[in-house]
Amino acid sequence: MSRRAAIVLFCVVIGSIVVQASLLPVFIRPSFKPDLLLVIMVFIALRGSFESGAPLSWTLGLLDDVCSGLYLGLNAVTFLISFLIIKSVSGRLYADSALLFVLTVVGVTFVNFTLSLLLIALFTTSPGIIYSMFSDFFPRLLVNAFIASLVTAFSGFDEQAAST
Repeated sequence: MSRRAAIVLFCVVIGSIVVQASLLPVFIRPSFKPDLLLVIMVFIALRGSFESGAPLSWTLGLLDDVCSGLYLGLNAVTFLISFLIIKSVSGRLYADSALLFVLTVVGVTFVNFTLSLLLIALFTTSPGIIYSMFSDFFPRLLVNAFIASLVTAFSGFDEQAAST
């Protein structure tokens, strides 16, 4: 990853954390709050290298855990597992496709929900949290897909495909 790309990624992550943790909870109901760090992780998994993407996905998951206030390490594990799954298949796919990006965000949202539900069911005795996760799943899935489609609308999204 070049120095310029690392600075841009750092600014996007910091901006996403500020928006996701500070601004969106004030204006949007929790079930309609997008997971911006998950969208960034999917972008890194489809476009980045394994050496820099795996630690970044783990770090993005930890940042998401710190901002969400749930269990520390839960999103970190699910982000890393999702990254490894995406990276194992992305070599066989056209990773610059906008449709693939949106579908991957939807799939990773589903995988993240399933893994989180499994880990919470295994390691906690709180039944109320499982119900709240189910009630927030479909709105969050739709909002994440919408945010991913907005990301593909940016002019720089297909820049890498045009330069190769």
